[in-house]
This record gives sequence, C-alpha cells and structure tokens, in this order.
Amino acid sequence: MDRRAFLAVAVLVPISGCLEFFDENGEEITEPGDVEIIWDDLARENPGTDDERVVIHGVVKNVGERTLSYIEIRATFFDEEGEELEQVLENVDADVTSGEEWPFDIEFPRFGEDAAEVVTYELEPATGL
Repeated sequence: MDRRAFLAVAVLVPISGCLEFFDENGEEITEPGDVEIIWDDLARENPGTDDERVVIHGVVKNVGERTLSYIEIRATFFDEEGEELEQVLENVDADVTSGEEWPFDIEFPRFGEDAAEVVTYELEPATGL
C-alpha cells in the first residue's frame, strides 16, 4: 500500500462515525426523521387565468424528543408526465416541543400557465434544528 494512502486512511478511520452536524450557532441539526408531515393538500387560486397560483398547505409534527426551533421542508412539483417542474425549500421558524404540530404553506414560484402545469407534488422534511 502506498505510504501516503495508508496515512490518510489511518487518520480518517478513527474519526469516521464520530462527527455530529452543527449549524453556525452550535445547535445540533437533527435527522429529518424527527419531523413528520401529518397532513398536506394542494390548492389552486384563480384557476385558468394569468394569475393562477398553486400552494401546498400542510401540517408538520415534531415526533422527536427535543424542542425544534427551525425546520426545512422540500416540495417538488411535477407535471402530468411526471417531469419535475420545480423544487422549493420552505422553512418554518417556531419553537415546537415534542409532540406539537405547526402549519406550513409552500407556493409554486410561477403563475398562470406555468402553475396550471402542476399536477402533483412530493414533500419531505429536509433538516431540523
């Protein structure tokens, strides 16, 4: 084995698996599994017009054991053929203790004909603090 490669592996192996993720304030970033989307629905406003808008309304629940003060939710919007139209990250700033719920809204960023193309969507929690 090449000596440099051995040294690199020898240095990295002892710390692998020991890393925790923190934001710039030193707060631990939790697994998305600590948050569960318990209800969501797609709503259209002004359908068939140049002002048509698409919004996802939903409710998220803290299923972890600690209070969360921030969560990111990723929405992916799809057209009739299942092609991805847009991805949007929405954040929720609220101190929510274990077992509590809070609402969110995610708006498709385009209007009119572009919004009319949205047929379905997927949601997933991205991160939590």
